Amino acid sequence: MSTITLENVSKYYKNKRRSGAGNRYEVGVENINLTIGQGEFVFITGSSGAGKSTLLGLISGRLKPDRGRVLLDGVNTARILPWHRERIAPLFGNVAQEHTLIRKMTVEENLLLAARVGRRRFESEKEMKERLKKVLGLVGFSGMERRYPVEMSVGEYRCVELARALINSPPILVLDEITANLDDDSIWDIFHLLTEINRRGTTVIMATHASRYVNIMRRRVVTLVDGQILGDVQKGKYGDVI
Repeated sequence: MSTITLENVSKYYKNKRRSGAGNRYEVGVENINLTIGQGEFVFITGSSGAGKSTLLGLISGRLKPDRGRVLLDGVNTARILPWHRERIAPLFGNVAQEHTLIRKMTVEENLLLAARVGRRRFESEKEMKERLKKVLGLVGFSGMERRYPVEMSVGEYRCVELARALINSPPILVLDEITANLDDDSIWDIFHLLTEINRRGTTVIMATHASRYVNIMRRRVVTLVDGQILGDVQKGKYGDVI
């Protein structure tokens, strides 16, 4: 089980546009209190600049809070010694806003690289390749191991990134605008896939602007405005506030 808890968490960034006596820092997120249990499906919603990506970074441990605590099963992640952080990394599978597959590598090479640098210990190369085939089958990409990123549509590319995030069997998926710039059919494919992954017990935490699909799915919706949580609604709709 992996329960994530944020207690009074704030994250600030240096204000690069500051002139004169203006504010030195910009708010990423501020005074965040949030608990996400194992197996939940949570949408993080809000306008651009609301703090969605910052919140995901804090949840997954890629960012450290300036104030407050991020707890994983009750353990303060900021106090975990550096050589013990490898115990946290395998818990998260991440898909960023930016496209991050290595262009000169095939689908198979991209996924095997993720498997080798990940913290999961495969018993053999055979086991690793069996896992690769399983996750590619899950995302509907069976038999396409030899394709290169430049040969894919945007929807196919995102599915391969999702397969890469799943290669090490993480219990938590953290997804930042994975459906951005996709057509309706591709968005539905992604949501159906994530629903199936969640049904098998994986926690899904997803930042999105796809309001229509959020409203149809009626899962937990956390709404951010100017770096603060103004809504946290079970079976909510896009933009629901408390």
